[in-house]
Amino acid sequence: MQKELFANETANLLPFDGEVLYYKGLIDKENAFFYFDSLYRKIEWKNDEAFIFGKHYITKRKVAWYGEKPFSYTYSKVTKRALPWNKELIQLKNLCESITKSNYNSCLLNLYHDGNEGMAYHSDDESMLLKNGSVASVSLGAERKFRFKHKSNSHTITLLLENGSLLDMRGETQKNWLHRLPISKKVLYPRINLTFRTIVD
Repeated sequence: MQKELFANETANLLPFDGEVLYYKGLIDKENAFFYFDSLYRKIEWKNDEAFIFGKHYITKRKVAWYGEKPFSYTYSKVTKRALPWNKELIQLKNLCESITKSNYNSCLLNLYHDGNEGMAYHSDDESMLLKNGSVASVSLGAERKFRFKHKSNSHTITLLLENGSLLDMRGETQKNWLHRLPISKKVLYPRINLTFRTIVD
């Protein structure tokens, strides 16, 4: 299902040390539902894992790693190998590239079943990622709050990631800022998040 897709003009959301652009309504509601349903059914979801202070944790949140090559991606001391793109991922990748004017060769997907599942503060700054490259984050499903915190002065910024929106984190954002998805008991519905990235081969 394809209809006209559009993006609003936007400005940098960060006051300093980085660049974050937010595109509300990038994907209309009908297309957003179509992509959510397709990805929910077709993606090879697995519970995420992490090793923290020597302890092995398995999250309720589910993840998947896709790309144009079987890239290896390691975070939280766990390595994933990329699965090949499917049709919907390629369509969304092309859409993001047309808006951000960047090129992506991989995508990390997260499935949050409700507001009880979130993500702690972190940066997408692993050594295999393109330095100061764009990370394009697409939100499908439930609206969720998202928070940035500066690494040196604890300045924080909170925004609402809406269904069908795109958040483009670029420049020195990952170097200087942390970001998280806070837990919220008020959110009762699932959300799929796609973060398109560039792996340096």
